[in-house]
Amino acid sequence: MTDADVDGSHIRTLLLTLIYRYMLPLIEGGHVFIASPPLYLVKVGKKERYAWSEVDRKIAVDELAGGDESKVNIQRYKGLGEMNPDQLWDTTMDVSTRTLQRVSIESAADADRLFSTLMGDDVAPRREFIERNAKYANIDI
Repeated sequence: MTDADVDGSHIRTLLLTLIYRYMLPLIEGGHVFIASPPLYLVKVGKKERYAWSEVDRKIAVDELAGGDESKVNIQRYKGLGEMNPDQLWDTTMDVSTRTLQRVSIESAADADRLFSTLMGDDVAPRREFIERNAKYANIDI
């Protein structure tokens, strides 16, 4: 479980790379999962919806306030520590409501390749990756 933002994605990549390189049997046995905490809480009065992405946030605003953002209170979670314990339990830890993604050999190998490309000593592959993917960057500021 890592933060729902860009920094959390980086940490998740590092953790998957570590597990892939040094604890591969855990992945092969199907014992590694990614927990997905929400990025937003959208509230109108007592009605609330959690949102895991910008698209989810817009859908929640539409459902709760007919698309009028001035009528809703939007809380963006910068990290897991900003959530109340009951919110973290309800959205990310409770077996009946959480969203988990099982890590496969392919997804861990992808994380390993990405980590090696972005953090390795060879500059050319890193530059090529950045040039190829810069247009997709989700700047989290």
